[in-house]
Amino acid sequence: MSLIGNILWMILGGFAIFLEYLISGFLLCCTIIGIPFGVQCMKLSMLALLPFGREVTDSNTSGGCLSIIMNIIWILIRGIWISLTHLVFAFLCAITIIGIPFASQHIKLAYLSLSPFGKTILYR
Repeated sequence: MSLIGNILWMILGGFAIFLEYLISGFLLCCTIIGIPFGVQCMKLSMLALLPFGREVTDSNTSGGCLSIIMNIIWILIRGIWISLTHLVFAFLCAITIIGIPFASQHIKLAYLSLSPFGKTILYR
């Protein structure tokens, strides 16, 4: 079921989101300061490409203040724009009956795109 979901996901906006994460990651990695943010973009791009069959949980290791500071900087740099893109695609997918599961994936990714530091991606 996750294979069919992932194939339909790519058609219904997942590939565009993947490209947005990938391009953002490469641009952020061009600067030394942006490398941690670029690495997060690369991780999120793989999740955005194939989200079905994957689960996001809080990390076991406590990031403490650094995780909070990195999330705040992330929101200002890319988080708002990527989250808005997910919300637009969620709205477009929610219009159709078949797109409702994909809209819920976009909502999950919109939440994650606001605070990716301190999260772990698990494969089921």
